[in-house]
Amino acid sequence: MARRTLVPEAEIVDRLKEIPRWSREGNAITRTWKFKDFPAALRFINQVGELAESMNHHPDIYNSWATVRLTLSTHDKGGLTNLDFELAKKINSL
Repeated sequence: MARRTLVPEAEIVDRLKEIPRWSREGNAITRTWKFKDFPAALRFINQVGELAESMNHHPDIYNSWATVRLTLSTHDKGGLTNLDFELAKKINSL
C-alpha cells in the first residue's frame, strides 16, 4: 500500500496494536508523554522534530511544561495513512 493512501477503516484497529500507547481520535492518532521537567520535554520535541523532518511528515505538537502530546494525521488525505503509523513506530523508539 502506498505510504500516503488512506488506511482502510477495518485495518486501523490492527495497526494500532503495532504502536503501543497510541490511541485513535477521529481522523488522527495521539499519544501523551510526561517527562521529569521542561528541558527533558523539549529534548524529546527536538528529537521528534528531526525525525519528522527526515520523513517529511510532521505531527501536531502540544507542550505544557513536562507534558508532550503528539497528534498524527495526513491532513492532505483527510485521515490516517501508512506514513502516520510508520512515524508513530519511530517516535516510540526514541
